[in-house]
Amino acid sequence: MRVYASPGNEGFAQGLARELGAERGEASWHRFPDGETLVRILTPPAGEDVYLVCTLADPDRKLLPLLFAAAALREQGAKSVGLAAPYLAYMRQDTRFHPGETVSARHFGALLARHFDSLACVDPHLHRLQSLSQVFPRPASIVHAAPALAAWIRANVAEPFLVGPDAESAQWVSAVAELTGAPWTHLSKERLGDREVRVSLPDARRWRGRRPVLVDDIVSTGRTLVAAAAQLIALGFDAPACVAVHGLFAGDARAALLAAGVGRIAVTNTVPQPDAVIDVAPLLAEGIRSLSGAVGGARLA
Repeated sequence: MRVYASPGNEGFAQGLARELGAERGEASWHRFPDGETLVRILTPPAGEDVYLVCTLADPDRKLLPLLFAAAALREQGAKSVGLAAPYLAYMRQDTRFHPGETVSARHFGALLARHFDSLACVDPHLHRLQSLSQVFPRPASIVHAAPALAAWIRANVAEPFLVGPDAESAQWVSAVAELTGAPWTHLSKERLGDREVRVSLPDARRWRGRRPVLVDDIVSTGRTLVAAAAQLIALGFDAPACVAVHGLFAGDARAALLAAGVGRIAVTNTVPQPDAVIDVAPLLAEGIRSLSGAVGGARLA
């Protein structure tokens, strides 16, 4: 097996290759002044199964170069081409919320399936989808970051009380709470717009004296977590920590969280950024190993 990294993913790819006992492959990615991209494979993968590592935050900018790289690897003789996407984009658009919209998750997954033999990712946002196979009809592995989040909380927060910012977060908060042995709840949320939400916390008195930890799968604009932090502080709790799987931090999200009173932010390294202090490369490597027997019969022609 050989592991290649798209630009910005070199660190994660190195850790993944180490965990897999795989060789690193090299490629060059040249962006022309007009914005077009040329991908060149420098280490030919003749006869090898390969994984291309690309976290799909900012997917519209990354997608075409990623597909060109998959094609180049196949043209250079790769036996199979898999995608290791620590963060898998577009999964939140899993239904038609308003008339005239398209279900982006379905089309994005189908597009990836036309270019990759397999897919391994970390905690995609499967809220209304029962399985990743509904949008990616090829061998796929989902790994869950809950053990890594729980380990970080156990090592860094005394007497934690876990709080999900909304009902959708319950699946992630409950899993982390079970592994930490900490109590948990989630807030009720009313979304007023893309950057405005209202939250409320049911009876919180039973958890007084514990340190609140906000837990979520994705931090994007951060407005839900900002409202949750403000609510906890207003109820007399200490400054909460914020722990999440995917730290997208769109716009001023990080600054807004700190301004709202969040004491510490810790996210996994599915998206490279300064708060990515929780390593999930070992977990994703296990997911890729689980696919090793399933890819053979499902390779692209």
